[in-house]
This record gives sequence, structure tokens and C-alpha cells, in this order.
Amino acid sequence: MSQIEFTERGGKKAVEDGDLLMPKYDADGLIAAVVTDVATGEVLMVGYMNAEALKRTIETGEAWYWSRSRQEFWKKGETSGQIQSVHEMLTDCDQDALVLKVSVAGNGATCHVGYRSCFYRKIISTNDGAVRLERIAADKVYDPNDVYGKS
Repeated sequence: MSQIEFTERGGKKAVEDGDLLMPKYDADGLIAAVVTDVATGEVLMVGYMNAEALKRTIETGEAWYWSRSRQEFWKKGETSGQIQSVHEMLTDCDQDALVLKVSVAGNGATCHVGYRSCFYRKIISTNDGAVRLERIAADKVYDPNDVYGKS
């Protein structure tokens, strides 16, 4: 599908100081992508891309990922209408992680559970030493059953 070609991974200086994208994928051929809201900076989700998903994202301006559970490409929002338009993509110094700054179409939600962000709970430690999750998002933005059907 893609006409984009990435430069072969070079030495440390080329990777850290150069102007060529030379992504470093993990053993499964994936690179982590932290997705944030372009307007607020809120972290919305973390996804994984292989080389083809990264190329599709660059070419289309819409976020594509590799679904580790389904072992297939996944255009975010294709089913839900919550398409992620990519405004900016960043890579870290080692080029082994990405940040996508996006706006989200439809109801503006990203999480398949119904919340705006997948990060709707925080980790807390209780007085008795238990570790719990505390919901920080007030309400769901939508009912997933309306979008994805009952599971």
C-alpha cells in the first residue's frame, strides 16, 4: 500500500542528531505510540504501530495501529467514527517511541470502554497496603454497546 520508505537505522549520532526517521521497533516489530489531545495535551491512549501502520499514518494523516490482540491493522475510529486526525508526530531521542498529537472526530472519545481517555483511573495505595484503582473520569462519553454491540 505505502510508497514511503524509512532510512535504514544508522549509528547513534545519526539516530540522535540526524534529520532522518529511523524507527526502532521491538522484537515483535512494534513501536509504542502515546496519543495526546492536540488542544489540551491530555493523554488519550497508547497504541502500537508496525512499519506499515506508521507509513499509513504518515500518508493519510489519520492514526493507524497494529492490533496485538487481533493481529491486524486497525484504523482508529473506523467502526466508532472516532477517527484520530494527526496534527503532529514526535519521536524520542532513540526513535523507539512516538507521540501523536491528535483531534478526535465523532463524540471526541478514544477509549473503547466509553471514556474520553483510556486513562480514566488512577492507582492508589490504601492505608491497609492494598493497591486499588480510583475512577477519575466523571462519566462515560458514550455507551460502547451502541457503537460496538453487546459483547
